[in-house]
Formats: sequence, structure tokens, C-alpha cells
Amino acid sequence: MRLYLAIAAGTALGGLTRYLVGVAVVGGMGLVHPVATLTVNVLGCLLIGAFATLTGPGGRLKVSPTIYQAVVTGFLGGFTTFSMLSVETLDWAYQNGLTSAAIAMGLHLIAALAAAWLGHGLAARFNASRPHNT
Repeated sequence: MRLYLAIAAGTALGGLTRYLVGVAVVGGMGLVHPVATLTVNVLGCLLIGAFATLTGPGGRLKVSPTIYQAVVTGFLGGFTTFSMLSVETLDWAYQNGLTSAAIAMGLHLIAALAAAWLGHGLAARFNASRPHNT
């Protein structure tokens, strides 16, 4: 039961954070909704790449399975959104054409994978570094 509550709490916090980032990107910066979705998905991929590497075998961060699931499945699952990406891409296709929507979707996926790779790489460097004794 504790695991389920931890995942539910993480999901609620992730969804709320996604909403607030969307408000900041769309309202505060004057950008459009697809940019907000791109922002949360790319940031979420960066964070999940880093967190999975930091907490994986040889990682410096030791967390319980409950905390891991609360962060990865809960918070980051609630923060990122494939369903909104799908709806926005469909809207884009109706407004701007299928080719344009396919290019936008491809760029989104490339950016997300690159962010996960970057997060993994940065965390792997951190895992490999040793604190200096002074």
C-alpha cells in the first residue's frame, strides 16, 4: 500500500509541476502549447536519464524501490506527457499538414532521446568521479 501511495503522490506532484511549467512557458514567455509540451518532455527525459543512472548499479545515489518508483513512475511519469504530444501533433497536422506534423514529432522524439542520453552521460560522469579529500 505504501508503494501505491508513493506513486500516487509522485504522480500528483509531477502533473502539477507539468501544469505550472506549461503556465510559465505559455503565459510567462508567450510561447505556444507545443513548446510547453516539448519543454516538459525533454526536461523529464533528461531527469529520468540522470536519475536512472545515479540510482542504478554503480550509482552514487542509493534509494529504496519505493522512492525509485515514486520518482520515476510517479513524478516523472506525471510530469511528462505522450498523450498531450499526440493530441498536439494531430492538431498540428490538421492546421499545418501531415508533413509538418511528422517533422515536428520527429524533432520532439530526437530531442527527448538526446536529453535522456545527456542525463545518463552527466550522471555517469558524476558516478565515476571521486570526491577529493582536502
